[in-house]
Amino acid sequence: MNAILQPHQHFNKVDFKPKDYKDEKTPSFWCAGCGHYGVLTGLLRALAELGVDPNHLVSVSGIGCSSRLPYFVNSYKMHTLHGRAGPVATGVHLARPDLAVVVTGGDGDGFSIGGGHMPHLARKNINITYILMDNHVYGLTKGQCSPTSREEMKAAVTPYGGMEEPLDPILYMLTYGATYVAQAFAGNAKLGAQLIKEGMEHKGFSFINLLSQCPSFNELDTALSFRSACDQVDTAHDISDRNAAMQVVNKAKQEGRIPTGLLYKSERPALHERMAELVKRVGGTKDYDLRKIIDLARP
Repeated sequence: MNAILQPHQHFNKVDFKPKDYKDEKTPSFWCAGCGHYGVLTGLLRALAELGVDPNHLVSVSGIGCSSRLPYFVNSYKMHTLHGRAGPVATGVHLARPDLAVVVTGGDGDGFSIGGGHMPHLARKNINITYILMDNHVYGLTKGQCSPTSREEMKAAVTPYGGMEEPLDPILYMLTYGATYVAQAFAGNAKLGAQLIKEGMEHKGFSFINLLSQCPSFNELDTALSFRSACDQVDTAHDISDRNAAMQVVNKAKQEGRIPTGLLYKSERPALHERMAELVKRVGGTKDYDLRKIIDLARP
């Protein structure tokens, strides 16, 4: 019943290069041309720029092609159940808020079976970084439509195209109150690394949507189509204005464009800070006893 709840700390710094964060024991086995390689490159660069000690890094994922990413990172890692990376990462963070926790998963893992968890990660403002590798298709199961697939995409079980309106992860997370929301094309590893780095430095729930091509099962959303449709957010954009961020996304959608960069950022207490305050209220320490909290709540 006991748990350790420490105040937010900066990462322990090490002088590593991106290649030092690559787990060489497990070679990457994504398809040739997969955009996930770009996501991995961006993450490794961000970790090197931050100087995160691999001993203080936890990489968590669900199920899918994208969810294999923790295998390739030099860190503690958890390859969990389909759609359940968020709750597992929440538990890791609350038990050890001094650690850097990164979640990686796909559009199906995050917004289909895992979709019920996403609003709560955002509203609770869990101090983790969630990297969504969005390729608009279920790749590991050989090409079914995902929640973000375009209606005109013909897939294995939908030969006449999709029957459902595609979900927009950025609008979704803005609506539910994520305090850091950004987007980039996976092939732009420089921008991806910058957004991941800033997201990991942010205190609160960071959501980064990385558009990643699937050359094996998605012929519509290619690397070329993603790259040509992406526009950097105007420097005059007010990142503290959530309504403005939604307007940027909606305007881009109407024009068939994709906004990239930091769209929204705000500051409010993270869940581990609220929990620490609760511990103080019951007269506890960082080694608090959950029984005391339960007893206090009883009438």
